[in-house]
Amino acid sequence: MNDVLGHLLTAGTLAVILMKVAPILLAAIGGAFTQQGNILNIGLEGMMLIGAFAAISVGSLAGNAFVGVLAAVVAAVLLAALYALATLYFKADFIVVGIGINLLAAGLTVFLLQVLYGNSGVTPPSATINLPGIPLGPIADIPVLGQAIANQTALVWLAFLCVPLYSFVLYRTRFGVHLRAVGEDEGAAAAAGISIRRMKFSSVLISGALCGLAGAQLAMATLGSFTAGMTSGRGFIAVAALTFGLAKPVRTMIASLIFGAADAIADQLGLAGVNSNLALMTPYIITVLALVLAGFRLRGAWAKRAVAKRAAAKAQTA
Repeated sequence: MNDVLGHLLTAGTLAVILMKVAPILLAAIGGAFTQQGNILNIGLEGMMLIGAFAAISVGSLAGNAFVGVLAAVVAAVLLAALYALATLYFKADFIVVGIGINLLAAGLTVFLLQVLYGNSGVTPPSATINLPGIPLGPIADIPVLGQAIANQTALVWLAFLCVPLYSFVLYRTRFGVHLRAVGEDEGAAAAAGISIRRMKFSSVLISGALCGLAGAQLAMATLGSFTAGMTSGRGFIAVAALTFGLAKPVRTMIASLIFGAADAIADQLGLAGVNSNLALMTPYIITVLALVLAGFRLRGAWAKRAVAKRAAAKAQTA
């Protein structure tokens, strides 16, 4: 027991938690944007995966991590545009298209691995690129905390910066007000002159950009290589985080911290000799429980909204 706690209660564990939280938080904030427009974006997983592949393949070819990050964003935004086109213009079901996006990304990345590198499982050692860590100077000398936050990538800091930025956009800008109006009542928003399709399309593209950043962090933060299916359900965990957090900035961040911490602790438990299968199940068990709880909360919120609409309708006819 002491050995297990010794592995968990360290600066290294905290550093791993921050590293694990970043891609989940970025994807969850991206999904929260679409959720505000009343779109549950199941395609976060596929957008993260294609972003991770683009980050490694283009970044290693250019020999520049920044170029890799940019390529990840472009690739994920293109996939997001396909999602938006299919759902908003061709009226396909959001959930079905999201599943299709995930399957497309999984198959496409394996195909490109085989075509470009002759290996359908992983990129070769020649195709590696890492995001540099940011040294913090004297701050790194602070016990535990300083050691944990030192040499984290810029995308880790950007992930946490996205929380106040998301809050600002959502509550302090015209775009955010219109997006929330679309999510609350499309009919009323359209009557007020808001373009429903444009707002939803924009939110999907934003989610794609943030998923691209999430994929870049996932692929380039440590190993600097791409493995087929390396997202391993993190996109769905991000969906759980934003659902559990009701797509609110701080709540979504807290949920992402819980899921990221569970993932990091599972890794540390494996290193401490705890049954690896049990340890790997931990984040997904927490995800399922969180989704069940969030489902009850959402059902209650929808019921209250339906009652309010019926009351408003009665008041108009009276």
